[in-house]
Amino acid sequence: MRVCILDGYVDEPSCLGVPPYVSPYPRYVYGMLKDLELNAKFVTIDELRNDESLQRKLMDYDLVIVIAGIAVPGKYLGGTPLSLKELRELPFRKVVVGPIALEMGEEEKEALNVLDFPFERRLFEFLCEFTGRRDRLKRLDIEGRDFVNRFAILGAEVVKQHPDYPYVICEIETYRGCYWRRCSFCIERIHGKPSMRNPKAVLDEIHALYLHGVRYFRLGNQTDFFTYMADYDYEVPKPNPDFMKNFHRELWRKCPKIRTLHLDNVNPKTIAEHPEESKEIIKTIVLYQTPGNVAAMGLESADERVVRKNDLCVTPEDVLFAVELVNKYGRFAGYNGLPYFLPGINFVIGLKGERKETFEKNYEFLKELLERGLLVRRINIRQVKVFRGTPMEEIGYRNVLRHKKFFRIFKERVRRDIDREMLKKIVPVGRKITDLRCEVREGRITFARQLATYPLLVGVVGEFERNTFLDARVVDYGRRSITAVPILNPNTARLYQLEAIPGVGKVTAGKIVANRPYKSLDDLRRVLGDEFDRVKDFFSL
Repeated sequence: MRVCILDGYVDEPSCLGVPPYVSPYPRYVYGMLKDLELNAKFVTIDELRNDESLQRKLMDYDLVIVIAGIAVPGKYLGGTPLSLKELRELPFRKVVVGPIALEMGEEEKEALNVLDFPFERRLFEFLCEFTGRRDRLKRLDIEGRDFVNRFAILGAEVVKQHPDYPYVICEIETYRGCYWRRCSFCIERIHGKPSMRNPKAVLDEIHALYLHGVRYFRLGNQTDFFTYMADYDYEVPKPNPDFMKNFHRELWRKCPKIRTLHLDNVNPKTIAEHPEESKEIIKTIVLYQTPGNVAAMGLESADERVVRKNDLCVTPEDVLFAVELVNKYGRFAGYNGLPYFLPGINFVIGLKGERKETFEKNYEFLKELLERGLLVRRINIRQVKVFRGTPMEEIGYRNVLRHKKFFRIFKERVRRDIDREMLKKIVPVGRKITDLRCEVREGRITFARQLATYPLLVGVVGEFERNTFLDARVVDYGRRSITAVPILNPNTARLYQLEAIPGVGKVTAGKIVANRPYKSLDDLRRVLGDEFDRVKDFFSL
């Protein structure tokens, strides 16, 4: 039996699977197939688009398992997610899984053979019937999220089939579900109350991926990392600092050469309600996770009226407190040039009760952060996506359409007045940013990012091949990105690269080129004289 897994990518409030990120789903599915004694081919939707013969080959497969669904739309550099239109046109025999199910009515789901989301138990039951291995249905007796543990470990090897391997970031699920489950727009409610995965199984999964060559990890796929294995006898779960410290220690013992260990979501309500426990966990994250880490925090709106009407979990005061506490311990620059641990802020536009004043309140909140000298690595502003079964279904896209003008003005003000100023504080001119992976080249600029949870986009002056790794120093700022000059060899640097160094004009750049070759940087010092000390950090032999 020939089976293929087609990764059309996912993006959910608690899970990211657009390259270079790999969601847990392909690994779970591959593990299910291995459990049923089947090996599967793995391809991405971008590979399918770029290879006309591949689609014809998949026509001969017994089954293609398509993973797809963008519940939190964004802009992606590493890949283009499968659209609903593309899904409808796929000609081969398939079963479809993922959050894309939330966009469809029952008739279309039946027509396209789409399983309801969450899908893991449904898919395994389907595969047992499809392959005639009904004896394996007993796996369904495992309760909660521990159901996926065996498959996560068995399926780890599928990452080696990913076109970006080994430069992939594996998303690791610690638990699913949300203790709040009341925010009007959020799909996390469908996962029910939090269901923890056994920490040993999570560590074993990471170790299995590590043995297969993975070195980049994100502890995502949960609504609040601070409440993993927390005390849920409280209205707001009380974090467990001792567990967190021991979990991280054991992770590094098993996997000592990890290059990136980051997290995703943190609920600021947890920090505001349990500051002492949260403080200890922040210190553990700074100590045991790697620099450039970002805690995505859902403010959604700084307008108290919107908070109330949408039953949002946090208030602006909660978020401000959480931002301050994370800054206290995490704002200092690490060995890769980025602060160790910073907050990110998420806004959702188009919610119930939104008005013109909402946008001003949102802007004033961000302005206050800037005036207080608090650092925020990422400000995400998106329009609400309305799903069936959520309270937002009542008003749909009414406010999105009504407030388009306010949305555009607010977003422009944030990008112009806040983002750029934050970047200047986070990575000042001259700061060395290391381990930049080149991804896309446009003319004389190569766009590169660190393999990280919310990586900073860097336009590196120069023409570099994809998957080249380099270090560069900051020279300028965009609205959400920076421009940097790579550490240059004065014997090989291009003239336009030399001219991009602050304070080096055409005359000095020409002087550097004219006096090649250099046996040491002392030779360059003799050529540049007093100018050398100002630019020396941009050069290396």
